[in-house]
This record gives sequence, structure tokens and C-alpha cells, in this order.
Amino acid sequence: MAQFTLQLDPANGPVLTVVIGVSVARGDALMTAGQPVPAGISARALIDTGASCTCVDPSILAKFALTPTGTVSVHTPSTGPAAHLAEQYDVSLIIPGAGAHHVPLALPAIPVMAADLSVQGIDSLIGRDVLRDCIFIYNGSVGLFTIAF
Repeated sequence: MAQFTLQLDPANGPVLTVVIGVSVARGDALMTAGQPVPAGISARALIDTGASCTCVDPSILAKFALTPTGTVSVHTPSTGPAAHLAEQYDVSLIIPGAGAHHVPLALPAIPVMAADLSVQGIDSLIGRDVLRDCIFIYNGSVGLFTIAF
């Protein structure tokens, strides 16, 4: 099991760097069609135990020229009783490992929701869909968080 501990970001909390890319299936389809596969993009991701699904800012998704796979109904504290629809996309997600072993958590295809996050200084939210395969410890008293997968 890979594990690493990072400092809490003073403004945003448990933020780490992830790599977002096209899903493996999309990459294979592009290669078969003789088209280039876009390189993954490094992104700032906030670990959010309140988010049921992982979200990515539309500015990141636009760089891959992806077509939405559908829409999802979203309820947030700010939407009140009326949900709003958000586009969903399939992407790959890598949480690079740290330390001596450098073992990454690599998800070849994960459905993510488009959400405007740039105003918050982040590019992505890591939701419980990813965290269900992790151990996450938030140690606010010493300003650290640990993630293991």
C-alpha cells in the first residue's frame, strides 16, 4: 500500500497534484484512428469527503476535446431543493505516489462531473468515488493529511 503525508494548503486544505487525461479507451480509439493522444495534465485537486463524485474544471476537460457521456443531477447546499444538471465525462486519473516506492493510484477510466472550480484555486475535487479505495487521514492539529492506497 502506497502512503504519503502532505502539508495542508493554508487556503484550501488537503490539496495534492493529480494527472488528468483521456480515458484509456479514448486513448486507444484515438491511436486506432491515427490521431495523437493528448498528454495528461497536472492539476491541483482538493480531497473532498463531502463530494460523492470526482469533479474536474471545464477548462481542463476542454483541452481534451471530449464529448460528454451524459448528464448528472447535482444537489449542493447552494442549489437548495432544485438540482441542476452537470455534464459528465470519462477521464483517466492518476494520483502520483510519493516516497521510495512511487506507486501511483491509476484509474484508467472514471466518470467525472464538470464543475467550475477555478475561482477556488483548484482544478479538481477528489470525491468519495475515488476515496472508497483509499485511507484518508486529516490531521488539522498539526497541519497534515495522509492518503494511502
